[in-house]
Amino acid sequence: MKKIAALSLSILLGSTLAFSSAYAFTDLEEGQATAVLALKERGIVSGFDNLHFVPKGKISYAQSVQMIVKGLNLNLDNMKFIKQPLASDSYTNIPNDSWYANAFVIAHYHNLDIPKDVNPNATITREQFGNLLVKALETKGQFPLVKMYIPINDEDQLTVDYQGTIQRLLLYKITALDGNGNFKPKTELTRGEAANWLYNAIRVLEAHVQKPPQVEEVKVTIEKVNADVNKVVLSRGEKPNAGYGIRIDSIQFPTEGQAIVKYTLLDPKPDHMYAQVITEAKAETYVSSKYEVKAEASEVK
Repeated sequence: MKKIAALSLSILLGSTLAFSSAYAFTDLEEGQATAVLALKERGIVSGFDNLHFVPKGKISYAQSVQMIVKGLNLNLDNMKFIKQPLASDSYTNIPNDSWYANAFVIAHYHNLDIPKDVNPNATITREQFGNLLVKALETKGQFPLVKMYIPINDEDQLTVDYQGTIQRLLLYKITALDGNGNFKPKTELTRGEAANWLYNAIRVLEAHVQKPPQVEEVKVTIEKVNADVNKVVLSRGEKPNAGYGIRIDSIQFPTEGQAIVKYTLLDPKPDHMYAQVITEAKAETYVSSKYEVKAEASEVK
């Protein structure tokens, strides 16, 4: 039965099709919908059909590597090779023509901890997936981490080489121990757990990487208050609700006679409800009339 499920999941997760959110899976457990649907939107996971994700189904090693590589956008773009790297160069059981071969090649060159003789069709355990996920995440940079030790009641069941990465998995809050303080390292990972962990890892990544400045037309209006002071109004125009805004972060004076108003665009928070009322998103500040004023978006971090 496990072999049949693994084969079916291989076909599903091997696909690179993108899916719309016109429908939702009906079998997701509490707390899974956000992660699963977000990953589905990015074309990282799919369901058995339009209504069933099968969150309790097991996931194979190959599906896990594919998910992690794709979800964290690992690639070989900045690497140069004398010849095309093949899966068979690094692994004994990964066919070069398999749908997951490229993911294993990428994983290898990012120094993920994958055995040379790995069985791609075998189910993956919680500790194996957690170790791969943390290693993959940390290839993207250094992330803030509280220096503390989290007691794990079943730590004696952890593979010794994974203890550090599992600690970091918990400290990054990618997942948590169960109600009894156990991690269950040797338990087979489920599809629902894999989706949640990967989604949380992506959130860690996106929360701490520098993002490009926001791009949107912002109108600058100068209104004279008196001979010495002008009011500067920044507007991003009419928006469908009050969740859209603009925040003035600072005023910089890079050269004599010039003032730059730095701003950040604010968008609706996904967990808030807003009345659908057309509202002008604007902010204002005051600058000496001696200065020529320009507006620039702040760097988003």
